This record gives sequence, C-alpha cells and structure tokens, in this order.
Amino acid sequence: MSIANLTPGDKAKVIAEALPYIQRFWDKTVVIKYGGNAMTDPVLKAAFARDVVLLKLVGLNPVIVHGGGPQIEDLLRRVGKKGEFIQGMRVTDAETMELVEMVLGGQVNKDIVNLINQAGGRAVGLTGKDGRFIRAKKLMMESTTIPGDVIDIGQVGDITQIDPSLISFLDSGDFIPVIAPIGVGSEGETYNINADVVAGKLAEVLKAEKLVLLTNTPGVLDKAGNLLTGLTPKKIDGLVADGTLSGGMLPKIASALDAARSGVKSVHIIDGRVEHALLLEIMTDQGVGTLIQSA
Repeated sequence: MSIANLTPGDKAKVIAEALPYIQRFWDKTVVIKYGGNAMTDPVLKAAFARDVVLLKLVGLNPVIVHGGGPQIEDLLRRVGKKGEFIQGMRVTDAETMELVEMVLGGQVNKDIVNLINQAGGRAVGLTGKDGRFIRAKKLMMESTTIPGDVIDIGQVGDITQIDPSLISFLDSGDFIPVIAPIGVGSEGETYNINADVVAGKLAEVLKAEKLVLLTNTPGVLDKAGNLLTGLTPKKIDGLVADGTLSGGMLPKIASALDAARSGVKSVHIIDGRVEHALLLEIMTDQGVGTLIQSA
C-alpha cells in the first residue's frame, strides 16, 4: 500500500510508533553496510538515500560503508577479466586493484554521495586513504583444506587500525560519511578490503549503537530456508560449525560476531530488496531481518 492511500490518522500512528526509537537512538552512531540490489535498483537507491537523510535529521549519526561487487564485475567483464573469490573474498591482483579503486573510490562512492545530497543530506565521500584513516596489511588467508597452509589472494587487506577522528569530525558537522572499503599500507600500498569487514570494524571503533548489513537475502536462514533472528554469538558458532552458514555469508557473519563481541549492542542483517528496509528495521516494531545481540 502506498503512503498516499493512508488516512491522516494512520500516518499519525506511523510517526508515533517511531517516537520511542528516535528517543532511544538520539545522537547514537549507526554503521550501515550498503550493498546488493539496494545499490542497483533505482527505486531502492532513492529509498535508501531518503532513509539515511531522515535518520540524520531525527538525531542519529549514520555512517555508510558501501560495496560495489556488481559494478566491479561489470568493469572486469568489459576489460576481459573474470572475478575470482576464495572464502567469500575477491582475489585482487595489481590490475584488478586499479579497477576496484576506480569503481569503488570513484564511480560508486560519488553516486551514493550524490543520491544522499539530492535527498537533502550533506554526504562526504571517503576511502581509507583519506587521512590514512584505514590502515591495513596484506591478508594471508588460512586454507580450509590444508591445515597450516596460507593462500595469497593479492592486494586484499587485513585492517590493522582505524582512526575514528575523521569520521567523528564529519559527524559533528552534520555530514554523512560515505566510505569506500579501501585501505592503505605502511608504505602507501592500496588494499581492497571486504566491505562487511570494514563496516564491522568501524562499528567497533566508533562504539556504534548498531551495525546494519544490507543483503540480497531476508537475513540469516536455516537449512530449510527459514529466517532466524534473536541470535547470539554462541548460536551463530553452531550454525557455522554445522555448515548452515557458508560462502559470501561468512564475511558478514564474522564481522557481525566481532562487532557484537566488541561492544556493538546489536547487529542487523536485513533484506535490502525491501523498500525502506533501513527504517523498518531501526524505527518500527516490525523489523525485516536477523537481529544478532551481543549476548
């Protein structure tokens, strides 16, 4: 149903329902990982931008970390390269790194900034190179088949430090940070970092109230395809151990667990294919995904 079909009384009830959430989350930081269909569907993109601006206007401090997988894959195809993933992480050689930085730090980042600004916000685009606020080293991935062996997946970064001062400065000026997941090494090397990992670590460092991960699924599903919510770190450990969670969901779950164990009060894995999913999860009783609590 369109909001245009609601009666004035119904509209008032919607606003009233949001009041306790606005009071609870006033001046709290919410880190949002933006990706999937929500980044490619024009209707969902516009809804996301409006949601972010509304959150800022009612007193929250949204911080956006975005992916860009479909856009990267499109450019790789156009130059004759095929994307490769190991344990949910993109293998990134030197040429691929140039393309990733071009897409994430340029095209995608500025598109999101422009969308939010058009919706009335004041967004500022960043990569981890700006102010060197995301420091990283080369990630050597542990093999899942050969104990003790490691896999070199190229210029993929493992975060060593995040300096929160730049983000805090932007928040205090009522700007909305929009961050591309690119880190910088001690010698100025450029590293591609999984966006879920950046979002999770940033939520920890900023002592965020919430970490919200937008996905192309309803949330965390069991083997029968049923939505799971109200999860704890202990329950998730069991789901990973029995193989329920695998593939591209693993970086999300690992980031969610690290954040929950490090003081982020709640982590939400939500369906970015639902219009206004962000507001539904944060500002209503309904919710549209999986809630992971710190304990």
